[in-house]
Amino acid sequence: MSSPSLQALAAEALGTALLLAAVVGSGIMAVQLSGGNDGIALLANTIATGAALVVLIEVFGPISGAHFNPAVTLALALRRRLPWQTVAPYWAVQCLGGVLGVWLTHVMFDLPLWQVSTKIRSSPGQWISEAVATFTLLTVIFAALRTKTETRLPYSVALTVVAAYWFTASTSFANPAVTLARALTESFAGIRPLDAPGFILGQAVGMGLAVLFDKSLTQPATPEPAPLPE
Repeated sequence: MSSPSLQALAAEALGTALLLAAVVGSGIMAVQLSGGNDGIALLANTIATGAALVVLIEVFGPISGAHFNPAVTLALALRRRLPWQTVAPYWAVQCLGGVLGVWLTHVMFDLPLWQVSTKIRSSPGQWISEAVATFTLLTVIFAALRTKTETRLPYSVALTVVAAYWFTASTSFANPAVTLARALTESFAGIRPLDAPGFILGQAVGMGLAVLFDKSLTQPATPEPAPLPE
């Protein structure tokens, strides 16, 4: 099979960049307008991220599948829903797009381009939260593919992310490219680079569990042995 097209790679890069712009930019704006109320800031951040996801998946889904997430790309390849030749190029442009999206946001808000986050996000609860968030996200995606309801996927994914912002201790990064990019912003959405590996490990565990769970649901049932003749 051939490698992904330039159009697909461009869609993944641009989509991931705009997703990070939505996440980081809405976080910056929310802090500026919330008067120090972290709950209001997180709510604004959540709404903007969910809205952006619906639009980005609708726009770029027909071109690249709208993964914007290395965990999604790898999981689909493991379930043979994506050629393996697609994985490395998608990972590269997703990570590049994420960083460019963060830098674009800094420019829009007149902030220094190069930043390194000092926001501590490190605890077993947050690592487990990342596993749970990633498992939930991928299970929703697999379910849509399995039941042929892909047209609902933009809303299903966005609502899953919106909910996970609030029911997980980590606020649901659930995406290695997003995690790496958010390490490069000293803003509401940031994560200290030292803490990023723990989040990515949790995401990898969640992805693996989701793949195994989907496999268990799609395996044919083992037929019962025929009774012995009397």
